[in-house]
Amino acid sequence: MDDLIESILDYVRSDYTDYAIMINGEWGSGKTYFWNNQVKKKIETLKLNGKRFTTIYMSLYGISNLEEISKKIFMETSQLMDRNLRKYMNANGQTTIPEYAKTGIDMANFFGTSQNSGKLDYQEFFSTDDKVLCFDDLERANVDVIDILGYINNFVEHDHIKTIIICNEKELSTKIKNSNLEMKTFIATYLLDKQGELNKADKPMVEKIQEKIEHVFDKAIDYERIKEKLIGETFEYNPQFDYIINGILMRFESNRDLIRFLRENTELIISTFKKSGTRNLRILKHALNDFNKIFEEVNKMFPNTNNRVMQTMLIFTIAVSFEIKAGKITKEKFKNIKDNEEYKSILVSSRVLMDNRQFYIKEFDGNYYYNFKAEYRFFKFIEYYVRTRIFDMKLFKDDMEAVNASPKSKKVPAYKKILVEEYWKVQDDKFTEVVKETLEEVKNGELELIDIVKLFEYFVYFSKSGLITNDVTTLKTIFINGMNLSSLHSSYCPNVDEELGKVVIRDENKYSDEEMEEILTRFDQLNEQLLQKEYREKADEIFKCIPMKMEQFYERFDKECTNIPILKYYDPFQVFQRVSCASNEDIVAIKEKIIKRANENPDVKNEELVNLTKLKRLMDEYINGKDITIKVVLLKEFAKELGEVVRG
Repeated sequence: MDDLIESILDYVRSDYTDYAIMINGEWGSGKTYFWNNQVKKKIETLKLNGKRFTTIYMSLYGISNLEEISKKIFMETSQLMDRNLRKYMNANGQTTIPEYAKTGIDMANFFGTSQNSGKLDYQEFFSTDDKVLCFDDLERANVDVIDILGYINNFVEHDHIKTIIICNEKELSTKIKNSNLEMKTFIATYLLDKQGELNKADKPMVEKIQEKIEHVFDKAIDYERIKEKLIGETFEYNPQFDYIINGILMRFESNRDLIRFLRENTELIISTFKKSGTRNLRILKHALNDFNKIFEEVNKMFPNTNNRVMQTMLIFTIAVSFEIKAGKITKEKFKNIKDNEEYKSILVSSRVLMDNRQFYIKEFDGNYYYNFKAEYRFFKFIEYYVRTRIFDMKLFKDDMEAVNASPKSKKVPAYKKILVEEYWKVQDDKFTEVVKETLEEVKNGELELIDIVKLFEYFVYFSKSGLITNDVTTLKTIFINGMNLSSLHSSYCPNVDEELGKVVIRDENKYSDEEMEEILTRFDQLNEQLLQKEYREKADEIFKCIPMKMEQFYERFDKECTNIPILKYYDPFQVFQRVSCASNEDIVAIKEKIIKRANENPDVKNEELVNLTKLKRLMDEYINGKDITIKVVLLKEFAKELGEVVRG
C-alpha cells in the first residue's frame, strides 16, 4: 500500500502532466477511506514553490448533470467561499463542508442571502499547479460516463491540474453495457428486421440482437478511447485489510467490554471476512454494528454466556451478513431454518430435493466454520435480525436459553444421535445403548411418525451390516406398531420426500424398495389420517367463528381454505345452524364466499359435493312453509345457488 501511495505522490510532484490517474477497486473495499485517511493527508503535506497543495474532493454519486459538478467544485474552492464561512472553518479546524451544508449554502447563494464580501485574490485563484482534484464514484453518476470524462478532460488537458479518479471499472463496464437496454433492443430488432436478418435461422435470435446492439451502440469503445487519452495510469487498489479492519474497530472504543472482545478476536474477524470472498468493508462495518447490538443484549440478559458461544455468534453475524448483503444467495436459503437443530440436520443430509438449500448450507458451514468447532452454530435471532432489521426478543430468548441450558437438560436423545448427528461418530461402546434406547422410543410410539420412517432405513442398514442382531422382519413389526402408536400424537408431514432425503447412510445398497414398501404404505395411510384430522380441527376452529367472530371467519376462510375442502370436514347441520343464526349481512357474505370458491375450484367442490348437497337440503327444509322475512329470502337464494353449484 505504501508503494501505491508513493506512486500517487510521484504523479502529484511531477512538474508537468497532461493526464489523470485512476484508482480502481471493488465497491466497499475502502477506496474512499484510503483517500481520506492516507492519500489526502500525504498530498496536503507536499509543497510547491513554498505553497502547500490543496485537495478538492467530489463524489459523483447521484450527479444528474455536469452543472452539479461545477457547483461542487465551487463549494470546495476556498477562494470562492463566503468570508464568514472560511473564518468559521478555519476557527473550527473544519477542512470539508458536509453535504447537507453544501445544499443550504447553495440555496442561500441562489436567493442572494449570502455574498462573498471578501476581496478575491485572483493570483491565488488562477493558480492551478497546487490544486489536486479527486473525483470519486464515477460509476454511480447519473450522467453519461463519456460526458463526465470529457468534462474532466478540460481540467487535465487545458489547465494541467493534477486529477485523480476513483471508481469501480467492473461496475462501470456493466453500466455502460446495460444502459437504455430496452431502447437498444428495440432499435436492434427493428434494424435486423429491415435488413431481412430477423427470421434467418443461421444463429440464435438473442445472439443476433446482442451483436447488433454492440455494433450500433458500443460505448465501451468510446470509453476506452477517451480513457486512453485522459488516464495516464490506472492503479489497482488492493487494500491491506488487516490495517483497515483495525481502524474499523476503533469506532467501538467507547464500549470497553466490546472492544476488548473484538480486539481479542481480531484474527477471527479478519479470517471470516476473507472467507466471504468479497472485499466489501462496508458490509463488514454493518455486521460489526449489528454485533454491537447483539453483544450488548447478551451481556445484559445472559451475562454468563460462554466465550466460545460469543465467538460463534461473531462469526455467524459476519458470515450471514456477507451471504445475504453481498447478493450471493436469496434470503430464502436461511429463512426456513427454524433453529440450530434443523441446521445440524441439514448438514448431515446428502440429497438435494426441492432446491439446492442442503448443498448450500453444507458449503456455508464448511467455509465459515472450517477448523472452528462449536456445538451451536446457527442463531435464528441473528439471521432474522440481519435479514429483516428487526431484533426479535422472543427468538433471541429462545436461542440463548437453548445455548445456556444446563448440560443435563442439553443431553441429546438417543434417536437424534442417529437422525440429526452423524451416527458413525457414536463411540463403539455407546452404540448398543443408543440403539436400545432408540428402539424403545420407537416401540412406545414416542417419536414423530416421519422420524420413525427415517429411523427404519437406518435400522435396516444396521441389520444388514451386522451392527445389530435384529432381522428385518422383526424390525418391520416393531416399527409398524410404533407408527400406529405415534399417529395418535404426531403431526401431518407435508414434505415427505424432503424429510426422507435427509437420511444419510454410507452405503448405496442400504435397503431395497421391497423392504421399505410396507413401511411407506402404512406411513402414507397414517399420514393421510393425520391430514384428515388436521382438516377436521381446522374446520371446527373456523366454522365456530360463526356468528360471533365473523371477522376471524372471513380472514381465515380466505387465507386457509382456498384449496382445502373444509366443508367436507364439518357437519352440514352445524354449518346450517351457525349460518341461520348469523346476521342478514353475514349470510350474504358467507354465501358469496362459498359459491365463488366452489365455482373457481372444481376439485375442492367435488370433494365437498356431498355436504354441499346436504346443506342445500337443510336450508330448503327450514324455509319450507316459513313466513316471508328478509332472512328467509336470503336463505332461499343461498339454497338456490347451492343447487346450481351441485348440479353444475
